[in-house]
Amino acid sequence: MVEIFRTNVKNKRTAGKVLKALQAHLPTFRFNFDLEDCDRILRAQSNGCPVECTKIIQIVKGHSIEISLFED
Repeated sequence: MVEIFRTNVKNKRTAGKVLKALQAHLPTFRFNFDLEDCDRILRAQSNGCPVECTKIIQIVKGHSIEISLFED
């Protein structure tokens, strides 16, 4: 399963900090940023289990980053 989020992450340094925090709290998930996209996309992928969107949003907001679930 994959969920996509919009963020306001502006640089690789901040993205790295956020990814490190996400991996520490949710080690079974894979995360990556697309900072070249205008929405500064964060992708979260799981191995078949539901993506914990609420937890991801909470962790990212804890780093003073704006985040919202990307709606199609």
